Amino acid sequence: MKCAVIGGTGLIGSQVVRNLNAAGHEAVPHSKSTGVDVISGQGLDEAAAGADVLVNLTNSPTFDEASLAFFRTSMDNLLTAARAGGVGHFVILSIVGTDRVPELDYYRAKALQEKILAAGPIPYSIVRATQFMEFMDAALSWTADGDTVRLPATPVQPIAAKDVAAAVAEVAAGTPLNGIRNIAGPEVLPLDELGRITLSRKGDARTVVTDPTAGMFAAVKGDVLTDENAHLAPTRYTDWLS
Repeated sequence: MKCAVIGGTGLIGSQVVRNLNAAGHEAVPHSKSTGVDVISGQGLDEAAAGADVLVNLTNSPTFDEASLAFFRTSMDNLLTAARAGGVGHFVILSIVGTDRVPELDYYRAKALQEKILAAGPIPYSIVRATQFMEFMDAALSWTADGDTVRLPATPVQPIAAKDVAAAVAEVAAGTPLNGIRNIAGPEVLPLDELGRITLSRKGDARTVVTDPTAGMFAAVKGDVLTDENAHLAPTRYTDWLS
């Protein structure tokens, strides 16, 4: 099976390509570095031509309101190219809870991406993942101030990028879901406690202060970023840190 992986040179995409090729498929990575641009449309027709599956792992360069335009334009361009190229399965990676946090521009943008795909002409699969373990350093940097890091106690269920890539590759190689598969890490932790674990393991002397108003996830209420019914990945956060 031939798979066109758009965004195939990034953190998740490069591993999806590797996993699909290891399973005996022909996965080809595409990105700006290979001459493919989802906004201008450059190279999309060539990338999609003859592909059985198109996996879209591209992401907006910003998390603000501009992300809505990014996903609208990129999905319109990708669906047009996929249809012209005879693609029979279109896969995207999204976020658990993306339709339940309208206060966040980026989550509304991802929900829009899902709606565009579901309304399109091609059989599809949506893989929703919880927060990546690899993003914890960024979350710590957003609200760092001297010797203090402020984080809300928002429940999260962190998942390793390698487990996300494995799930996306599995879905891409299968029959279209025409729906959503949720994937998550094996444990739920408050974000502030996750920060304390991270700093302790790294020998970082900064202190985490619980602040319900701090950072992007302050807008998230309740446990919408977790899913007890998701397909659970094997990697625990402390094992990943090690």
